[in-house]
Amino acid sequence: MSSEIKVLIADDHAVVRMGLSALLGAEDDIEVVGEAKNGEETVREALRLMPDVVVMDLVMPKKDGVAATAELRERLPSARVLILTSYSTSDGIAHAIEAGA
Repeated sequence: MSSEIKVLIADDHAVVRMGLSALLGAEDDIEVVGEAKNGEETVREALRLMPDVVVMDLVMPKKDGVAATAELRERLPSARVLILTSYSTSDGIAHAIEAGA
């Protein structure tokens, strides 16, 4: 049994995904299992890859981070969602917490 934490990175900016993947992948106890560029892809990849943690952008195309978080909490309750955003509005963050982040 692996003790590594499996992480899926979800962000619509490729440079952010690459940077987070490099940063987290350098840790001995973290395995980056995949990346997603929008909310729909995030849900699909999470169900396929079964990560322990999804690092999710709040603002993404096709399905935002709040909606993707709510769907993941319902369909994959074992995964934890960590919202990562550059937006400082408390509304979006509060909605993400209400959705289960």
